Amino acid sequence: MNELFIRGLKHAKIADDAMYPYDIPAVHDIESITFSSPVAFFVGENGSGKSTVLEAIAVTAGFNAEGGTKNYNFSTENSTSELANTLTLIRGARREKSGFFLRAESFYTTANYTEKGTFPLDDTPVPLFFDGKPMHQQSHGEAFMAIVKNFQPGLFLFDEPESALSPQRLLQLMVRIHALVRQGSQCIIATHSPILLAYPGAQIYEFTRLGVQATRFNELDHVNLTRDFLNSPGSFLKELFEEQQR
Repeated sequence: MNELFIRGLKHAKIADDAMYPYDIPAVHDIESITFSSPVAFFVGENGSGKSTVLEAIAVTAGFNAEGGTKNYNFSTENSTSELANTLTLIRGARREKSGFFLRAESFYTTANYTEKGTFPLDDTPVPLFFDGKPMHQQSHGEAFMAIVKNFQPGLFLFDEPESALSPQRLLQLMVRIHALVRQGSQCIIATHSPILLAYPGAQIYEFTRLGVQATRFNELDHVNLTRDFLNSPGSFLKELFEEQQR
C-alpha cells in the first residue's frame, strides 16, 4: 500500500470548552486519530461532530471550506468552526497532487463554481459539460457522480455523499473509490450509509457522547438498526408505533 497523505491528526484542547464546537462531546474528547487504511469513515448520530471534524481536516489540508479543490475560492456564508485552529494533521512523506472536498451541504454552490469552466480541477481546465450535459440539467446524484468521475488520484474528503445518491449510485461510488484507492488515493468519509460503511478493509471511527472510538461494521447501531428494519419492516414499525402510543 502507498503511504497515506494524512496519517492522523492531533487536537489541542482549549480552556473554554463551552464554546462551539468544543461543546460537542466527541469533539471535546478528541486527542488524536490515526489513519492506517486508505479509506476511513466517520459515523455517528446527527450533531455528533463527524462533519465538523471532517470540515476541519479539509480546511487544515488547504481545501475550500464549502467544498471543491484547493484552488476553489468562494464563500456564501462564513460558518466554518474554529476547530481547524486547534487541529494538526500528521502528514506522510507523500503530498497529494490532486484532491477534492465534496460535501452535500454546499454542493449546489460548488456545482455553480465548477460549471463556470474557468477554474482548475486537478490542474486541468474544468469542462463546461460533464457527460455531455450541463451540471444543472442533471439530477443532484448525476452531477455528484459526474464530478467524481473526473477525479484524478489524490486526497478526497466526502461529507455524507449518501444524501445525493441512490443505493445503486452508492455502489457506483464505491467502485470509483476503489479504483482511486488502487491508484494511490486516500479517502476520508463522513456517512450514515451502511452500504458505504461495508467497504472492505476500511477504518471506522464512531462519534458518540463518550468520544470517538474505532469500531467494526457489525458493531454499528446504524448497521444493526437498518438490518433489523429490513428483516421485518412491518413488525418493526408496528412495535415502534405502539411504543410511541404508550
